[in-house]
This record gives sequence, C-alpha cells and structure tokens, in this order.
Amino acid sequence: MKWDLIGVISDGIAVLGLGDIGPKAAMPVMEGKALLLQQLVGADIFISVSVANVLTEAMIQSMNQDPIVFALANPNLEITYEHAMEWGVRVIATGRSDYPNQVNNMLAFLGIFKGALAVQATDINDEMKMAAVKAVSELVTAEQIERGMVIPNVFETDVTNDVAQAAIDSKVAQKIPSLI
Repeated sequence: MKWDLIGVISDGIAVLGLGDIGPKAAMPVMEGKALLLQQLVGADIFISVSVANVLTEAMIQSMNQDPIVFALANPNLEITYEHAMEWGVRVIATGRSDYPNQVNNMLAFLGIFKGALAVQATDINDEMKMAAVKAVSELVTAEQIERGMVIPNVFETDVTNDVAQAAIDSKVAQKIPSLI
C-alpha cells in the first residue's frame, strides 16, 4: 500500500492515506524512530508538528537528494536548523523567527483582515484566501529560492490590496474605495 501523507505525532507515526484508502482514513500509530526511518526512505518532503529532535542524520540521508523539511514543533524543532544544513537539507522551514523561512500566520492573517475591512466584505471567502497565498508566494524571488528561501520575511509582507481586490472581484465587497 502506498501512502501519500505520513503524519508524525509524539508517540510515533499516525499514517494518513490519500491514495488507496481515501482521504481522512487513518491507521493506528506505529511507534518508534525505526518506523519513521523506513517511511522517510526516498521521501522528498517532511512536514511535522511533533516533538524535538525526532529526525536523525540517517533519516535525512535516506531521503531523496535536496530534501525539504518543515520542522514546525516549537520552540524545539524536530531537527535543529544547524543539523539540517549540515546533513544536506535543501530547504528548512520552522515556526521560529530566529531562522529563515518562518512559517507564521502573520504572512497573510493581518492582510486578509485589513483587506476585508477596507471593502467591508460580507465574507472571507476562498478567493480572498487564495489571493493572499498568491501574493505571499510572489514575494519570493528566484534568487531567494536558489538559496533555499521559500517563505518571505513576515515584516515584508502585505497582502491587503490583493485580498481587497479578490473581495471586489468575488462580489462580497460592500464598498469599493478609490485607493485600496
């Protein structure tokens, strides 16, 4: 059976299948780092909000070349930033502000609300959220991506205008200001 998504929790692995058994299906937790190592062989991406230091050098080395790791446990990551760089991780994202690629809801959160308020939107819909995502993604340059930077700095992000325009375009805006 092939798994497309493997969820890691503090006791081990909670396997969530998107392939053969359909979405939202789950298997019991499989315990131990040995099983995690087995699951990471040939993986491209590891995304986790679990516990500190769950990833080892052997696990990273078993992944495909230039692996991507979103280590989002806070404040202590599944792998230290320093180990990730030393062991060959191409891109590491964390929830911490003292490392590059900080995953933070501030990237879009404030701009979504400012944009919605600017046009007195009756709803915050998918179009507005996607406008925020697109605006954030466009802030990252090709040069930054080459250096492993895939998430912009939270203080250099403003998606307000994009969200307001999406509200107007999707007809949930009650007010159209002259300058957004």
